[in-house]
Amino acid sequence: MRKKYLAFFIVILFVILTGCVATKSHPESAPEQPEQPAETELPLQYPLVLKAGYSTNADDPRGIAFEDMKKEIEKKTHGDIIIDIHPSGELGSDSELIAGLISGNVDMTVSSAGNYAQYATRIGVSSLPFLFADFESAWRFIDSDEIRSINNDLEEYNIHVLAYFDNGFRCVTTTDIPVETTDDMLGLNIRTPENQIVMETMSELGANPKGYPFANLKSALADGTFDAQENPIPVIYNNKLYEVQHYLSVTNHSYDAMPLTMRSDIWNKLPDNYKEIINNAAKKAETENRQLVKKQTEEYVALLEQAGMKVNYPDLEPFRQKTMGVQDVFSGLYGEELLDYLKKFK
Repeated sequence: MRKKYLAFFIVILFVILTGCVATKSHPESAPEQPEQPAETELPLQYPLVLKAGYSTNADDPRGIAFEDMKKEIEKKTHGDIIIDIHPSGELGSDSELIAGLISGNVDMTVSSAGNYAQYATRIGVSSLPFLFADFESAWRFIDSDEIRSINNDLEEYNIHVLAYFDNGFRCVTTTDIPVETTDDMLGLNIRTPENQIVMETMSELGANPKGYPFANLKSALADGTFDAQENPIPVIYNNKLYEVQHYLSVTNHSYDAMPLTMRSDIWNKLPDNYKEIINNAAKKAETENRQLVKKQTEEYVALLEQAGMKVNYPDLEPFRQKTMGVQDVFSGLYGEELLDYLKKFK
């Protein structure tokens, strides 16, 4: 009899226990959980490390301004956003850095506007030959509402424009002969960036342009791969191109605006307070960079002469006449409305 009671008790106990387990296994019977704090739902993990690169060395005005921007962003975000800077083409050439933004392999870069033009053609309009007489005219155009609207063309390629750095006005340097007239450009084997407008400008002048990574340019000039190259005066001095080039011809054939950019997919996920910090730091860096480039352009010619370069100032009107067709080549891509707007800043 005791065995029967014991067996009955065991069955009852089993039913009670299994019933409790079953109740716990059904989420609908569990009490409602409190909503998680909003910060656990942020799509980005902090500290957020942004990998940044550019093609010139850290002594270039873009490098100095980039470093100051980095410090301000890291300070104002209390280390939540860290910028890991790689100068001198460590992360690739200009074209590779821009492609890296699109693929997500690079988070930030600064490069000539014309280098972005293979994706968004209108962004390179400021590179057209002999557009601006001085820095102030160029800056008024770059800061205009028209350029702000053009920046949107890059968004579909995962590229967000934060600011516009300055690289200066591009000039020609050569190994063997100074460029005094357009005839001196004929057949000149010249290195250019992979910038279709600059390459077309050199072609119209009769030279043979070829794109080549800036980080390897100095050695390519030293071994005779190129007879010449073209870059702004601060770039020529800061990267010591005077060590492998003997002549500087101040042609000022193309103004070189440089969009400072980052990945759109990261930018769009940032909270508003961090966007404001980055925007403010980028604008401060933009001002610093521009003033430094202007100052170096004015002062570094004398330093280049002291370093042994022979400097000349050719009559630019024949150069201007020979390159008038460059605008016609790209007019269908830019549109007459943009080109007409550009005339206001000459």
